[in-house]
Amino acid sequence: MRIGEIYREGRFGLSIEVFPPKTPQGDDALSRTLERLAVYRPDFISCTYGAGGSTQDRTLEWCRTVQDEFAVTATGHLTCVGSTCDELLQWLGKAEEYGIGNVMALRGDPPENQDTFETTRGGFGHANELVGLIREKFPAMGIGVAGYPETHVEAPDPQTDLDNLKRKVESGADAVYTQLFYDNISFFEFRERYLRAGISAPLVPGIMPISEFARMKRITSMCGSRFPDQLAARLEAVQDDKQAQFEIGVEHAIGQCQELKAEEVPGIHFYVLNRSQACERILNELGMHPPKADCA
Repeated sequence: MRIGEIYREGRFGLSIEVFPPKTPQGDDALSRTLERLAVYRPDFISCTYGAGGSTQDRTLEWCRTVQDEFAVTATGHLTCVGSTCDELLQWLGKAEEYGIGNVMALRGDPPENQDTFETTRGGFGHANELVGLIREKFPAMGIGVAGYPETHVEAPDPQTDLDNLKRKVESGADAVYTQLFYDNISFFEFRERYLRAGISAPLVPGIMPISEFARMKRITSMCGSRFPDQLAARLEAVQDDKQAQFEIGVEHAIGQCQELKAEEVPGIHFYVLNRSQACERILNELGMHPPKADCA
């Protein structure tokens, strides 16, 4: 199913994001995760790649695995980092050859050894340019883009960030998937501004269940997301107990998702960090149980 078809006529969309591992042990673990999550029949599973495109080829390999072995639609991430226009077209051609019909089109973060993003000669410096290329050269592709409820860390102000997002949608994006957030008020306020700006593409909240507080603090410090004070205090109080952190994180994510569904979001995009347990618990609590197998 193409991204543009998922959210039509009030249909709720479920999507899950993973990343390509760097070791055989990681490959085995991701296969087990996909096996457990595929039974929930997500509308797609997306696969990222490492900074600077370090695992770009493996993204396509895992997308093909998602579709061929787990019978779930795959979405490949594609960024502008380190690629010329011709190289982007080559990647897109290979994706089409593999039967991958969706792309998450991103500008991308600077490589680990760079503080700022630098446009590759012959490439693009903005995600809307990548979206426009995909829509022109591969018009049947479904295209997702990123949105930032708490503002992109490089944007000078929220309005500039929103203007950039609107350009991505106007260039041909089918849906917007938000950066992770832990305070739903941030999302709802962002949604109001999004709608007032006249952006009509479905706005899908991105949820990353907290499993380890220290790891989440590192992630949020890089992407600009904030912890509600009460949640941070609860997690600080159990910082030496990983299981307690996991339980608090799952409980918080369940509450977030219940409220988001009650407010009629078009879907939820889960960042699962290649682990299934938290996502399984949340989906079961939301009543999105795996379909029962037919009896012979």
